[in-house]
Amino acid sequence: MVQYLVALAPTFAVLAFFFLGPFNWSRHHTWTRAVTCAFVAAIALRYMFWRLTETVLPYPDGGASFYWVWILFIVEILACVEVILFLVLMSRYVDRSAEADRLARVFFAREQRELPTVDVFIPTYNEPLDVLERTIIGARSLDYPADKLNVYVLDDQRRDWLKAYCEEKKVIHVTRGDNSHAKAGNMNNGLKVSSGDFIAIFDADFVPYRHFLRRTLPFFCDDSIGIVQTPQHFFNVDPVQSNLGLENIWPDEQRLFFDEIAPSRDAWDVSFCCGSCSIARRKAVDAIGGFPTESITEDLLTTLSMLNKGYKTRYLNERLSMGLAAENLTGYFVQRERWCQGGIQTLYLYNGPLRGPGLTLFQRIMFLPASWLVQYLVRFTILLVPIVYLWFGLLPLYFTDIADYVSHQVPLLAAYFLLMLWITPTRYLPVVSSAVGTFATFRMFPTVVSSLVRPFGKPFRVTPKGSGNESNQFDRYSFTWIASIVTVTVLGLLLNVVPETSHVQGQFSPVAAWWSGINIVVLLIASLICFEKPRRLFHAFKLDEPAVVDDVSGQIVSLALDKAVVAVPTMARFQSKSVMLKLHGFAPFKAELGQVTQRGRSVSRSGDKQAYYLHLYFELSGAARDSMIVKLYTGQYSRDIRDIDKVAVSLNLLLRSFGRTRTL
Repeated sequence: MVQYLVALAPTFAVLAFFFLGPFNWSRHHTWTRAVTCAFVAAIALRYMFWRLTETVLPYPDGGASFYWVWILFIVEILACVEVILFLVLMSRYVDRSAEADRLARVFFAREQRELPTVDVFIPTYNEPLDVLERTIIGARSLDYPADKLNVYVLDDQRRDWLKAYCEEKKVIHVTRGDNSHAKAGNMNNGLKVSSGDFIAIFDADFVPYRHFLRRTLPFFCDDSIGIVQTPQHFFNVDPVQSNLGLENIWPDEQRLFFDEIAPSRDAWDVSFCCGSCSIARRKAVDAIGGFPTESITEDLLTTLSMLNKGYKTRYLNERLSMGLAAENLTGYFVQRERWCQGGIQTLYLYNGPLRGPGLTLFQRIMFLPASWLVQYLVRFTILLVPIVYLWFGLLPLYFTDIADYVSHQVPLLAAYFLLMLWITPTRYLPVVSSAVGTFATFRMFPTVVSSLVRPFGKPFRVTPKGSGNESNQFDRYSFTWIASIVTVTVLGLLLNVVPETSHVQGQFSPVAAWWSGINIVVLLIASLICFEKPRRLFHAFKLDEPAVVDDVSGQIVSLALDKAVVAVPTMARFQSKSVMLKLHGFAPFKAELGQVTQRGRSVSRSGDKQAYYLHLYFELSGAARDSMIVKLYTGQYSRDIRDIDKVAVSLNLLLRSFGRTRTL
């Protein structure tokens, strides 16, 4: 017992450090981040020194076990390098909102005629009108002088109906004779027919907020700034949230990058353009010869090419647009495979991080696609280690004593998880975050390998938009991998429980059993993501605003482009299916009364405790529909999840796992 208490001493030290230090500090101060990240880095290096000197070098030379030990150690070295780079990156943080305020006062103090001209590019390929109209109307509604703003819809499918719609909305419809170089080629064609001083880019499914230009343009007072990037937020639920049943208690999958990692990259001057929701200086784009076409991720390569020329990228972490997250698993993987392949492609290009001129050594390192190259290899290896031990008896290390293992690996895991919980408190939970990464491994790891072997083997693929997910779908490929690994792991455990069939002896067996159990839990959660839940494409926004139905005052609690839910205190006056709905800022319009529900909820904060909920359906057109788009999508509302309810997440996943297991 004393031996294990001594072994746990480093873990107790880690817990004491975090609970006495970082958990009482602001996570946005550079010194607190630097101290905390340095502490975790020291724990990681202590672990790696122990691994090399005590568990690798002493291993007997020869045999399969020897090579297995060294293979695993090399994988751990790669993982450690990625972790150290991550710690260096996250040791800084910058919030540029105050800088934007200061610069805006100067930038917009000039006369209107002196303001620069701005072109808004909306590249589109196959998106339907109900996706495109939001972006087009949002771009038209930007708070900027009309004579200084032009909106270009870059149509790579040459659609007559879109041309007619653009003419109706007084925006410029642009086509070209072919589709060479995909999105980059489309935007380069846009450069030929436009002349604005700045180019704001929004994918066809992203709606700019009205004050987008007011917040981003002032950064260009500095002539060295080539691009200003803003975060991407979403008005729909992504497939991970939906399939796990965590729509209202778990943030979308990209929040960790946009809310936490991107500001830290900006603090180190290694921020990069993410394509949509960005604005670029035309002189900088011209200096690099237009948007690069060598890679399928033209946004990342645009950043690198501008760095080659001495320009910089800034990141403003403010919600300034809203768009569609991947609507189903098909879109999810199309998107991420493109990002992965494009990042790896930069290694082979003359303007990439290895060969591009003008980059500092630090920039070269930070633009290496280390995360793509390492994370899926590491996750797959974590799943493999206990299986190889249970079935073949191959130890992953020269194992001396459980106490040594507890003394070195447990403090590292505790330090890393506590760091993530401190530095990203509303974006990370160890088991759930690991499950999401594990789920992606089975499709992304082959993409990493194929991209290294044939980096330019796959063409650009557009992320499907507007397709929704109206019916149950099933990711059979990923589920087969997950089910197979769970089965092999469980059988390996059972095989070694019975003394007659067990062929592994020694102190590593309890570690392998514990490791296997964690893997099984993670895989069971990951398996839930494989089952796609049917859902509507466009979700309504939750509101708390006054509304009038016929002559009855109520409170609107939910609103979409074609429906509303209004709470009223009485049903006495509604005799017809057709009613008049009056919202603030809108003339009354006709709506059809659908179902009526009732539950104990106040109509207003000070109103009656019982309410009738009227489900109203309507169809707006023309200026009224445009006004509703502006109201809903240009800055008034969001579906942010501000914090994680850790208890609710755990209970939800437990119940869903149990229910899914019974179904299977």
